[in-house]
Amino acid sequence: DAKKLVRSPSGLRMVPEHRAARSPFGLDEPPWVPDKECPRCMQCDTKFDFITRKHHCRRCGKCFCDKCCSKKVPLPRMCFVDPVRQCAECALVSQKEMEFYDKQLKVLMNGATFFVTLGTSDKSELMVCRLSNNQRYLVLDGDSHYEIEIVQISTVQILTEGFTPGGGNTRAIGMILQYKAPGSEEVTQMKFTAGEDFSCNKKLSAAWLAAMHKVSK
Repeated sequence: DAKKLVRSPSGLRMVPEHRAARSPFGLDEPPWVPDKECPRCMQCDTKFDFITRKHHCRRCGKCFCDKCCSKKVPLPRMCFVDPVRQCAECALVSQKEMEFYDKQLKVLMNGATFFVTLGTSDKSELMVCRLSNNQRYLVLDGDSHYEIEIVQISTVQILTEGFTPGGGNTRAIGMILQYKAPGSEEVTQMKFTAGEDFSCNKKLSAAWLAAMHKVSK
């Protein structure tokens, strides 16, 4: 999981030394639209000249004037160290993603406790479930130990209770997860259930499940 500091035309990035260790939520830097192919702002159509300079959005690579590409927003999906210049549309997406990085990922890495049932078994095991620090694996620890690679997960279904036909709040109580183990074409299913005997952990489990739902998106 070692990282290195690299400089690109877009800015400084802290990236894994080995590409195989990169986060599944990461994005590659886009190629920039060549200057010679961009005589006008790709948003407002203002012509570039000595006064109106062109700028490239670090997220989409398109070319804009300063007015249309003035925001500097954190872009953790590309591992930038500092906030980088982005167009208005991309900046909005990146700002929404910050909640995911600031909240959901932290909740998942802190972990929560569930009863886990493998396949069609009628036996469940109490396990602590968490996202690994490099964000690449879902780690389950109990009497047994599992490491599920995030990119191998095919389906995440959140189980809820409390919904009524007339409306009302629902509460996440569990999850059904399907994945393929490396080298296998067979789909494995796991069911996660928040234990009723652990009332102090119900809110933590519900928050973890909500975060997992966002990860699956």
